[in-house]
Amino acid sequence: MAYDVKLPDIGEGVAEGEIVRWLVRVGDPVTEDQPLVEVMTDKASVEIPSPRTGSVQTIHVEEGAMVPVGTTIISIAVAGEVVAVAPSEPLRSAVTTGAALAAMPPTAAAAGGRVEATPAVRALAKDLAVSLESIRGSGVNGRITADDVRVAAGQGAPPAGAAPTLPPAAAPGPESRLALRGLRRRIAEHMRRSLSTAAQFTFVAECDFTALVEHRTTAKPAADAAGVKLTYLAYLFRALPAVLQQFPLLNSSLDEATHEIVLKGYYHLGLATNTDEGLTVPIVRNADRLSLFEIAREIDRLAVAARDHKLTLEELRGGTFTVTSTGTKGGLLATPILHHPQVAILGMHSITKKPAVVQDQIVARDLGNLSLSLDHRVVDGAVGADFMYALIEKLQTPNEWLTAGDLS
Repeated sequence: MAYDVKLPDIGEGVAEGEIVRWLVRVGDPVTEDQPLVEVMTDKASVEIPSPRTGSVQTIHVEEGAMVPVGTTIISIAVAGEVVAVAPSEPLRSAVTTGAALAAMPPTAAAAGGRVEATPAVRALAKDLAVSLESIRGSGVNGRITADDVRVAAGQGAPPAGAAPTLPPAAAPGPESRLALRGLRRRIAEHMRRSLSTAAQFTFVAECDFTALVEHRTTAKPAADAAGVKLTYLAYLFRALPAVLQQFPLLNSSLDEATHEIVLKGYYHLGLATNTDEGLTVPIVRNADRLSLFEIAREIDRLAVAARDHKLTLEELRGGTFTVTSTGTKGGLLATPILHHPQVAILGMHSITKKPAVVQDQIVARDLGNLSLSLDHRVVDGAVGADFMYALIEKLQTPNEWLTAGDLS
């Protein structure tokens, strides 16, 4: 008997997961605790390990599929048992180019074998006058995919008597397709939900970072000696909790089921971080309890973990307010999209030397813009503006509130 591996309950209310990438193929030997598959939930990307030692007998779910918790996703022939496994094609990668598809010659299905295809694929084959029996499927366990049908339709004449529909007009040049999977798919769903739910608006203001730049220059030798990567972002995270205490509506969420605003008495600040798969938001927890150097260390640690895909669920959940930085290519301003269900997100942009008027004199100052997006259902424009200018006041006067303890 094969051992059926089901999608486990990953916790935190997760009811389903997306099969992002299989790490094994049918027939592969596996050992206990060996990663089998990468699964993306709305909380994090996780690898599901093998609960048994043996070999892969059947893969039940294709990459890109959304499956509920408890669904059997793979069957393992346990070591010591003799179980026949059918050969299968390698799993299709997320990127499939037209040239690669054209190089796959369709061949006849096994005599007497049942054609594996979904109703949608069968309907497509009928529309394109393609015989499914003439195609060797490239999906899991030989299943015929829509791409297989399209490739077959482009090679040779359709069966006699068929009345195929006209193919679409030829593309002006080479094309390739990238599957919307994993983190990219979650970002798309999250952004759509955020924009369709909240009444979002953005307020932008300029900040004079000259004193902060000077403070960082002075503190950098101590930071370097302590192995701390001291960034402007660390100063922003250090300043935020005190200002959020003054304006608690911005550190809240809206419970739409009960029509209640949930004020958060803790300050878990999200750090929107770019990775090779897309944007993820790890959390600097209890930022109000951390010194400047401690925040800088945590920001650097989380950013590295995000890029290396080593974030835990605990490091991704429970945020109360999010900061996004556009880095060295920060631009003039942006309109950040809320990290639902939070009601506020702050964007930090390029800090550059520009002419400014100080005491009626034109002087060079380090200037940059901050963009604050808010949910107007919870936060009015006047409150958002007051919050922004209170934050700017702190950022413009770091020597008045930072202490020696911040540099350790």
